[in-house]
Amino acid sequence: MSKKLIQDFKEFAFKGNVLDLAIGVIIGGAFGKIVSSLVNDIIMPPFGFVLKGINLKSFAWVLQRNPDGTPALSMTYGNFLQNLMEFLIVGFSIFLLVRAISRVEKRFRRQEQQQAATPTTPPEDIALLREIRDLLKKGK
Repeated sequence: MSKKLIQDFKEFAFKGNVLDLAIGVIIGGAFGKIVSSLVNDIIMPPFGFVLKGINLKSFAWVLQRNPDGTPALSMTYGNFLQNLMEFLIVGFSIFLLVRAISRVEKRFRRQEQQQAATPTTPPEDIALLREIRDLLKKGK
């Protein structure tokens, strides 16, 4: 029973799909850092400029204050907005990538279908040899 389990696990772990998934997760993690940098360093500063220097991450609803007036309990919705923006950018980037791949794949399929639909004519020397063969068959 345990040998079968180990064998099944090896087959599962070393299938192409699992390795592809692992590579995708690693690349996705690196892509997430790039998108975070894009949002934090390039997209958010203009928003800060429009909002007159207000940092979006600092937006919060204070639900309860300490006796000295500092926030004790707050909902930081600005951080949520920043994460939502990152998610939308990642989603849109993936959409554009999948769309481009789909278009290339459609174009490739269309070319294959056109090639399959057009009858291929043999080269002139092959056609001539076939004609000679047919004449020889008739002569026997």
